[in-house]
Amino acid sequence: MKQRLQFFAKAPEIMKAVSALNKAVDECGLEVSLLHLVKLRASQINGCSFCVEMHSREARRDGETEQRLYLVAAWKESPLFSERERAGLAWTEAVTLVANDGVPDELYARTLEHFSEEELVKLSVAIGMINTWNRLCIPFHAIHPMPAAKAA
Repeated sequence: MKQRLQFFAKAPEIMKAVSALNKAVDECGLEVSLLHLVKLRASQINGCSFCVEMHSREARRDGETEQRLYLVAAWKESPLFSERERAGLAWTEAVTLVANDGVPDELYARTLEHFSEEELVKLSVAIGMINTWNRLCIPFHAIHPMPAAKAA
């Protein structure tokens, strides 16, 4: 796949603002491990291979296990995630797929059992941020930071 355009070069001012919000999300106080899981899960849902690869790599760099990374796609069936992580992943799925069913009251109430209202705002912005990156990387065919595998 060939990159369609370099969005940082074509719209530097708005990309500067996007990058500033991304930095704010990364420094918002939520656990780095949780942010990695959220970014990975949203990117899986959206089918953003660039972001799936990048966030998997960053999570491993920061100490996440291979096993948990493999199981993010099937987190509902895995015992490897804490109740807080499970709540965050459920919230991630609902917010990422908000056009499908909205965000049900029951999920909102259940998520508040594990996140303060302030944390829930931060989590929602983090989810919005990764969805923004996915919506830039997918249509413009962001180039992977690693060489493509050779076909067999």
